[in-house]
Amino acid sequence: MAFYKVMCLAAGLMLLTQESESQLNVCGQPKLNTRIVGGQEASPGSWPWQVSLLKSGKHACGGSLINSQWVLTAAHCCRSFTVSSLTVNLGLQSLQGSNPNAVSRTVTQIIKHPNYNSGTNDNDVCLLQLSSPVTFNNYISPVCLAASDSIFYSGVNSWVTGWGSTREGASVPSPNLMEVQVPVVGNRKCNCDYGVGSITDNMICAGLSAGGKDSCQGDSGGPMVSKQNGRWIQAGVVSFGEGCARPNLPGVYTRVSQYQTWIRTQISSNQPGFITFTSTGTNSDLSVTCTGLPPVPTTTTTTTIATTKTTPTTTTTPPTTTTTTTTPTTTTPKTTTTPPTSTPTTTTPTTTTPKTTTTPSNHHP
Repeated sequence: MAFYKVMCLAAGLMLLTQESESQLNVCGQPKLNTRIVGGQEASPGSWPWQVSLLKSGKHACGGSLINSQWVLTAAHCCRSFTVSSLTVNLGLQSLQGSNPNAVSRTVTQIIKHPNYNSGTNDNDVCLLQLSSPVTFNNYISPVCLAASDSIFYSGVNSWVTGWGSTREGASVPSPNLMEVQVPVVGNRKCNCDYGVGSITDNMICAGLSAGGKDSCQGDSGGPMVSKQNGRWIQAGVVSFGEGCARPNLPGVYTRVSQYQTWIRTQISSNQPGFITFTSTGTNSDLSVTCTGLPPVPTTTTTTTIATTKTTPTTTTTPPTTTTTTTTPTTTTPKTTTTPPTSTPTTTTPTTTTPKTTTTPSNHHP
């Protein structure tokens, strides 16, 4: 009986391992991948993980398929969703007309991140469980997700997709799936653009300093992806911004790599494929400075040289015991200069709005 239990446990572990590996083997590899603002129409099957979230029959947000039964989107989208009002369309190319490759599902669970803050847009992430699994094909397949140790330097190429407005102020979504290529903007630069403190470690930015390319209303919840070694890895979830495609106001996205543990905790089986994205070269964002931005943390290595004091001993003299008292160090700089006086800076906050089709278009959707 004990042997039987061991064999059952081993078989169970093998199944779990195979599930995880099989998901990793299929993610982020669109077989057919050879307007958002400033973008172009995507060809069918280019982004097979892209989904359209319909609220009461109308496109409200985007999302991404991360395994056969789960979709990743933005928490600000989920605020207005109910299980009964939400439909997920997969394999969709156009919001109008015929879509021969489209499949629809209802949802059984809406899991908004417990620490989502609608005031700061922090932790803007949500998971949707589909009513039944979907079958992968050329037009429907999952994206890989950035693992927790991923690093995205400024300038890394990324693509954003969705049916959002193709210009700021437009009240209707694009009828066709659009794609746009934008570079990653480092968090230091993004903080300077939006106001120091606005961009947290849970966010990642992308856009051109000259503007002209961006996500917009209706793109919220959709994926921002980068390619590495033939795999497409989702780095961000469309979250918010100031207007659409404005100069020095890049789009702001939820940083997917911050949520690997949370996502794995919510999904009990068939785990999404997490891949570490690595950046090469130097990160230009480290040289960015602006008023109120803290300096880049520096790592100081302290080398301690141990000295041994030798005391002559005899057989009649007990060994000498030396007690060393160590004074704890503090974070106070070890200088004799007086710290500079800080002058409060008054910053006028910018108004940002989520990029959904249900919110005013003074911010990307």
